[in-house]
Amino acid sequence: MLTLNNDCLASVTAVPDLFLEQYMPAANGEFVKVYLYLLKLVKDHQQDSTLSSMADFFSCTENDIVRALKYWEKQGLLSLSYTAGESVPTGIAFLPLVRREESGILPTPEASISGPITAAPAVSAVPDEIPQAEQPQAPSPQPAVSADSVSVPADLLSESGVSRAETEKSHIPGSREELQHVLYVAQTYFGHLLSPTEIECIMFFYDDLHFSADLLEYLVEYCVSKGSTSIHYLKKVGLAWHESGIRDVASAKQETTTFNKHYYTILKAFGIRNRAPVEKEAEMMDRWLNTYGFTMDLITEACQRTVSKIGQPSFQYAEGILSKWKEQGVRSMADVQHRDAEHQKRKKAAPEQQNAARKNAPSASGNRFNNFHQREYDYQKLEEQLLK
Repeated sequence: MLTLNNDCLASVTAVPDLFLEQYMPAANGEFVKVYLYLLKLVKDHQQDSTLSSMADFFSCTENDIVRALKYWEKQGLLSLSYTAGESVPTGIAFLPLVRREESGILPTPEASISGPITAAPAVSAVPDEIPQAEQPQAPSPQPAVSADSVSVPADLLSESGVSRAETEKSHIPGSREELQHVLYVAQTYFGHLLSPTEIECIMFFYDDLHFSADLLEYLVEYCVSKGSTSIHYLKKVGLAWHESGIRDVASAKQETTTFNKHYYTILKAFGIRNRAPVEKEAEMMDRWLNTYGFTMDLITEACQRTVSKIGQPSFQYAEGILSKWKEQGVRSMADVQHRDAEHQKRKKAAPEQQNAARKNAPSASGNRFNNFHQREYDYQKLEEQLLK
């Protein structure tokens, strides 16, 4: 049991219970902070706030503030107004909160509609200024249509108001609905809510590199099948596909099938069977095949030499062999054989050179104290001198 005491004498901002019970649990935490801050501005009668000042207060961008405002507008809690020629809201009106079943509004977690930020106009926050009879009709529940929106996993669909049927319906190519479907698929495969970094990466492939939805879905499926849910691994594979000119699923499948065969051929050369390569091993094999540009016979030769040398498979040891071959300009097995022949010649010539060096070296006494030129004496003459 918790005992709560309130010794706070500061000013208080009232938050509707209905907001805490029905709207806050499903919303992004950053969006909740913006809504609570707006309530404070209204309570303090601050009518001259700007998007820029709000962004500075939260240490974020103006685009983040606009995204939060449009989320709450979609939930039916705010009404945004625009000045002619402006693409960002210049007025905010709080709408009366009604129960979800009465309004027909189902909150979509972290859903938003992003737009360009061109200025930071003043934003007037006006509570309950729209009469009940003139309130805009609440939007019917539908999936979010934003590039920044994120649907929830299958087990939370009923709570979010986004049904599996809605996410699986056909979408117009290039539409925001199609992108949301891709995000839903990625989220399902990854098994967690997508982070902003993950969303931005997927959007990069969709908007900038013009990956189709089918190709993006296959990219996610392929990375997960390799045992990786890392967005960095997905980005690396996706960029490699883009550089290879892959633009459809058929080409991607052909590429991955070819690489799968290469992977298992390399693993077999190491003596590894009955398991798939881990992410680090796949990265090394990709480097050997793509960056170094080695053929399979060269790579398998390096693997076999690794096992022969150290008695066990080692990708690091094979990397040392192949990187050295890369530095030496080896491009074929003929180059390897040529290098081996030269190495054998140098190995055979080394003892001969050592023997020749020993022969040419001056002989030295075994006594280390006699390693200098000795004096020569005529002992007979010395004896005659002593007898005189």
